[in-house]
Amino acid sequence: MENISSNKSFGGWHKQYSHRSAVLNCDMRFAIYLPPQVSTGDTVPVLYWLSGLTCTDENFMQKSGAQAIAAELGIAIVAPDTSPRGDDVADDEGYDLGKGAGFYVNATQAPWNRHYQMYDYIVEELPALIEANFPVSGMRSISGHSMGGHGALTIALKNPLRYQSVSAFSPISNPINCPWGQKAFTQYLGDDKSQWPQHDASELMRNAQQFVPARVEQGNADQFLEEQLKPDTLTAAANASGYPLELNSHDGYDHSYYFIASFIEEHLRFHAVHMQP
Repeated sequence: MENISSNKSFGGWHKQYSHRSAVLNCDMRFAIYLPPQVSTGDTVPVLYWLSGLTCTDENFMQKSGAQAIAAELGIAIVAPDTSPRGDDVADDEGYDLGKGAGFYVNATQAPWNRHYQMYDYIVEELPALIEANFPVSGMRSISGHSMGGHGALTIALKNPLRYQSVSAFSPISNPINCPWGQKAFTQYLGDDKSQWPQHDASELMRNAQQFVPARVEQGNADQFLEEQLKPDTLTAAANASGYPLELNSHDGYDHSYYFIASFIEEHLRFHAVHMQP
């Protein structure tokens, strides 16, 4: 790993690193916030944050205001990039496919399958790197926004023993039935739609046998609410399986980081309860 930057924040440190990813076959960057508790030799739990379309590791760390609460609670936050990067990495002219739009799945179709193995990166490679190099415990939770909310929910649902809790802001809840998801899944996973539901939070939640405590925030003024996000489908799935989902709707809030900043404290406190040793 190479340390790119370090900034003191609320008694802790925000740091950026680059590293070679064997899973993604390219160089990657991530950010980590280490709360002040690590300076006393304590190990701390980790919240993995997955960002949305067009984002990098910087969006959440610069806009959410999460560091103050993370410092109080003693939680490290890890924010990876949203896709592989590099001159030889496949891309698309659209903002919703290719670089910045990895959708947190393992691509099976060329040319995407050479680099776009974001599921394995988030679930296996990145946590192994973090736990080998930073003073963190084995307590993990996961959260995200929009495309990252889709990633957080599906990853937790598919790995209920790896995560203590999961949360999401404005997640793409039913990608097999929305334009963003259909475009990405066709390219990354192929035309065989029988494989798609295993990457759909609503389908996974409807059929869940093991539960991870889950919280979702959704703004009712979100411009993508009806066509792309479909939170009602997620609620119906939770009701069908008895999944412990808390879905909160908020009047007037949109899809922006103003929404995330308004409720990130509640999410961090939610995760802190479940990440107690």
